[in-house]
Amino acid sequence: QVHLVESGGTLVQPGGSLRLSCAASGITLENYAVAWFRQAPGQRRELVAQIVSDGRTNYADSVRGRFTISTDNAKKTLYLQMNSLKPEDSAVYYCYAHWALDQYWGQGTQVTVSS
Repeated sequence: QVHLVESGGTLVQPGGSLRLSCAASGITLENYAVAWFRQAPGQRRELVAQIVSDGRTNYADSVRGRFTISTDNAKKTLYLQMNSLKPEDSAVYYCYAHWALDQYWGQGTQVTVSS
């Protein structure tokens, strides 16, 4: 059975940094395209960052230059390093893995950026 479990979300002050982790079990992470999404209250879920099948990374305009997505395949873990956080980055962050017809979501982790 496949599980994606996020961790690392918390309350942080504007300008601060956080690293989110997503531990994968039941899949070989390196075979999957992976991504982080986020959803704020009353908003649609949006793509934050992704690693596509050829290893390229893509970022939403709102986070480019501040966030970095990476994987540690040996640890079966996906990361999102978030720097220079802004209040508008507050949301539930979800990890996502996709290959062919298979797609999996984590349960989400809350990030709140506030003073």
